[in-house]
Amino acid sequence: MIFKIEYRDSGSKARAGIISTAHGEIKTPIFMPVGTQGTVKGVHQHELDEVIHAQIILGNTYHLYLRPGTEILQKAGGLHNFMQWHKPILTDSGGYQVYSLKGMRKITEEGVKFQSHIDGSRHFFTPESVMDIQRQIGADIIMAFDECTHYPCEYKYARNSMLMTHRWLQRCIGRIGETEPNYGYRQIFSPIVQGSTFPDLRKESAEFIAAQHQDMNAIGGLSVGEPHDDMYAMTELVCDILPTDKPRYLMGVGLPENILESIALGIDMFDCVLPSRNARHGMIYTKNGIINIKNAKWQDDFSPIDSESTAQTSRLHSKAYLRHLFKVEELLGGQIATLQNLSFFLWLVNESRKQIESGTFTGWKKDMLKSVSQRL
Repeated sequence: MIFKIEYRDSGSKARAGIISTAHGEIKTPIFMPVGTQGTVKGVHQHELDEVIHAQIILGNTYHLYLRPGTEILQKAGGLHNFMQWHKPILTDSGGYQVYSLKGMRKITEEGVKFQSHIDGSRHFFTPESVMDIQRQIGADIIMAFDECTHYPCEYKYARNSMLMTHRWLQRCIGRIGETEPNYGYRQIFSPIVQGSTFPDLRKESAEFIAAQHQDMNAIGGLSVGEPHDDMYAMTELVCDILPTDKPRYLMGVGLPENILESIALGIDMFDCVLPSRNARHGMIYTKNGIINIKNAKWQDDFSPIDSESTAQTSRLHSKAYLRHLFKVEELLGGQIATLQNLSFFLWLVNESRKQIESGTFTGWKKDMLKSVSQRL
């Protein structure tokens, strides 16, 4: 087994566990910083390790396939060696990028024809080729090729897409079974539940995915514009069906409050670009709430950005200084803000784990939900 549950919360479905991978153990619940193109924007690898204390990061098959390309990655000995990050990596299959390339792609039963967003060159992804690419990238956890449906989505389209995703999954499993990892270590494979916001489709998809008996399972097609209540309802429905002894990954989620609510529903893994993307626009996440550092109210506030942050830069530098950096458009502003936001997101899941261990998660979550979502 790659997953061991160590603690369960008595007041919810939250659990704390350990996922074992070829490049180390991951303590759950966990948030994965997004390193789409072989880098978490604005953050050096030693900062990911020593400041943010990331246990795993995410790379993207679509982007890495286009640049630097799989030939370069293979010559380097895989993504771990290429970027000098020797902890676990998960690669998304590119299904979400297919979703976002509307007007530049054509989806068929065989796969997806698409144009590069970089130079317009034409490419073709199939379930088989995406498995091969992820073998070449060398991530510890690789995802099935799926279609992420838009929101709102017509029922007929959502059902047809879900069934095609299931057929693609069987082709992915077949390809994984007939190939070997490129770099001598085992790769963990994860199917993805789809079905938009339709309960019957989500139920059907979760049952199909559970029946594949893979090492972990993911939930896709949420956090694409649907109301949060719908996201939680679909997540709860699916978690009640997916096996309890396998890790559950809610893809692309999300806000601090989304993470807390989803942990309570039984989710173990999260990723989202929001903490790093919003950091570059001056939105700072802290335990006490959200700061828009560009606002004039911070121009003479010489208190630390976040006195409780695990990032030394947030304890050392003032809100006034960070606001100044943003106003004069210095790159350091985005770097400091990114370190703060990712440190906070990692603190949030680590503290959730501690609260689950101590049996106090439910009460603590209730208090934290009020804090993390308020604007300061």
